[in-house]
Amino acid sequence: MIDNTELREKIRAGLKLTFKKLVAYKAKNDGILVFSDEGKIIKVLAKNIKL
Repeated sequence: MIDNTELREKIRAGLKLTFKKLVAYKAKNDGILVFSDEGKIIKVLAKNIKL
């Protein structure tokens, strides 16, 4: 049985890996990523994101 802490860490690791793959894909295709910061829309070139 997996405890909550272990499950939480596995989910975080999966999300981190997925985000890295998304940024790499978007950077390769000169794409942008759109974020929201306190309700303000921010567009960032994927190649400018350092992980």
